[in-house]
Amino acid sequence: MAVRAVRGATQVAGDDPVLIEEGTRELLGEILRRNELGDADLISIVFTTTHDLRSAFPAAAARKLGLNDVPLLCTAEIAVPGSLERVIRILAHVHSPRPRDGMHHVYLGAAAALRPDLGAPLAGTDSPLPQGA
Repeated sequence: MAVRAVRGATQVAGDDPVLIEEGTRELLGEILRRNELGDADLISIVFTTTHDLRSAFPAAAARKLGLNDVPLLCTAEIAVPGSLERVIRILAHVHSPRPRDGMHHVYLGAAAALRPDLGAPLAGTDSPLPQGA
């Protein structure tokens, strides 16, 4: 098993604790499902929210799912003018047998526009980074 990172994001309809909890639960559930991960595979999770979501901690939703022994951290995204509003993001560090390029990053709803490249199959790369970097 290797340590991998998996990302995801979702947009919620408003700054409401119920909406933040529902959005977080859906996003985290999809990340776990699509990557065939269980709670024992989780190392830590960083949650971020845009500046307009202040009524609840996404980590509280994860705790309600039973993730009581997984280190969780909430922080705020930088407020870039014109960026997508009401977004919850996840960066989860996990144990997985998958190769790094085999991890399924999850962008739900309007948040899919944040990383359309991750929704498409990997093709050849024009990256300036050497392979394996």
